[in-house]
Amino acid sequence: MRTKDLLMRVPEAVRASEAARAARVDKRTVVQYAVSEPVYHVLEGGAVVAHEGTAADPDVTIKVSDDDLVRLLSGQLSATTALFTGRLKVRGDIGLAQRLMGMVDREKLAAVEAEIRGT
Repeated sequence: MRTKDLLMRVPEAVRASEAARAARVDKRTVVQYAVSEPVYHVLEGGAVVAHEGTAADPDVTIKVSDDDLVRLLSGQLSATTALFTGRLKVRGDIGLAQRLMGMVDREKLAAVEAEIRGT
């Protein structure tokens, strides 16, 4: 499974109410994932939309290996542990980055991941 494929489908697993709180309804928020194949999410009005590539001026950039990103999203790796061990680097609004992890419904994400893997 490519990490890019999972990131492109993360919006399917995001709790809309959490997204609306994380990215104030009146503000567009851009989250860049610096992984092997860059992807960014735009949070606006409670919706999350995934885009391939690099955003011009992201509010937060998350730099992490592909494997560790999958572990972070699934809850197998703590963001705090990843930060303190240097496996995760965050540039920009670190509070937003923390809230992002809470927006993902891990059960829905596991179903999306299984579908991508074909299992």
